[in-house]
Amino acid sequence: MVKRLHVALVYNMKKEIVDEVSIRDGGRDEEEGEIAIRTGTELQQTRPDTYAEWDTEDTILAVKSALEERHVVTMIEANEEAFQKVLQVQPEIVFNIAEGLRGASREAQMPAILEMLGIPYTGSDPVTLGICLDKSRAKEILSYYNVPTPAFQVLTSLDQLRDFAITLPCIVKPLHEGSSKGVLDSSIVRTREELRTQVERVLTDYNEPALVERFLSGREFTVALLGNGPTLRVLPVIELLLDRLPKGANPIYSYEAKWMWDQSDHPIEMYQCPASIEPELEHRIQLVCRQAFEVLRCRDWCRIDVRLDEFGNPNIIELNPLPGILPNPDDHSAFPMAARHGGLPYNAMLNAVLDAAVVRTGLI
Repeated sequence: MVKRLHVALVYNMKKEIVDEVSIRDGGRDEEEGEIAIRTGTELQQTRPDTYAEWDTEDTILAVKSALEERHVVTMIEANEEAFQKVLQVQPEIVFNIAEGLRGASREAQMPAILEMLGIPYTGSDPVTLGICLDKSRAKEILSYYNVPTPAFQVLTSLDQLRDFAITLPCIVKPLHEGSSKGVLDSSIVRTREELRTQVERVLTDYNEPALVERFLSGREFTVALLGNGPTLRVLPVIELLLDRLPKGANPIYSYEAKWMWDQSDHPIEMYQCPASIEPELEHRIQLVCRQAFEVLRCRDWCRIDVRLDEFGNPNIIELNPLPGILPNPDDHSAFPMAARHGGLPYNAMLNAVLDAAVVRTGLI
C-alpha cells in the first residue's frame, strides 16, 4: 500500500466558449470556422478545436476526487504561473494531466519544469512526450526498431507535392496535434486534387507541417497500457467499429466521430471492449503495443492506436502518453473503458497510475 502523499494535480481546463461575439482586429467570425475564447477578461481568436486536448472541469474534479481517496491533493493550473505555484507548494509528487498550449513541445513543458525542480511526476518524460506529439519523429523511431507503422511523408509546403511518392489513398493530419484535432472525415484523400486540398488546409489552418500517411484499409483498435517494465499491463483491447459511423462517412476515427457525431444524448455504439478478435491477433496487437511503449520509453500509462493493413498485420498509428480520461462512461473515453473491463473502476485506475509512478521514482 502506497503511503499517504501530498500530490499536486497539474492540469489545463477547457476555456469558456463565448457565443455571439465579434472578433476584432480583422478576425473571422464563427461561421467562417473560428470562435472566440474568453481567457479572464481577454478574448482571443482561435479554431473550434483549439482546446480539444484540454480537460473539462468535470474531468479535473473527478481526478482530484479519485486521488483524494488516498492522498492530499493540491490543484495547480498549468499556466504561466505554474512554475511559482509548484515551487511554493513543494508537493511530494505531481499527477500530470497538463496538455500545454503553445508549440510542438507543449506537452513536455510541465514535466520539464518538474524535472528542473527535482519533483517526481506521473507519466512520460519531456523527451518522450515531445517525440510522441511530433508524429513523424515517433514513426521514425518505430521504423528504426522494426515496429510496423504506415509509410509517411512530412510536407512543409505545397511545392513538395511534386515529389510525393506514397501510393494513394492516404490520410492527411497536422504533424503535432492530439485528440483527433485536424483529422476530419475529409482527411482521407484518393486523388491528387484531394491531397493538395487537405495539405493546404493543414498548412493554413494549423500553421504546421502536414503528415501524409498511407491509409490502411483494415480494422482499427485502441490499446491502453498501465505500469512499467515487468509490471506493464495491457488492458482489454478496444475495437472501433467504424461501420457504425453515419452513412457515407469515411472509416476513420475523425474529429467528427470523436467529438461531434458521438454524443451522450445520441451515442454511436462503435466501441467494442473487449474486442471480438481471435487470440492470435490479440497477441500480435498486444506485442506491437508493448514494443512501441518500450522503444519510445513511455512510463506509467499510454494509449496506443493500431490499425490493420490489407494483410491483417497490426500497425502503430500513434501513441498517446497523456490519454483522455473522461469519467462518464457514456462519453466513451477509451482508457477508462479499457480499465473498467480490466477490473479497474475509474478511481482505482487513476490511483494505479500514481502507484506506478511512486514505485518507479522510489517514493514507496
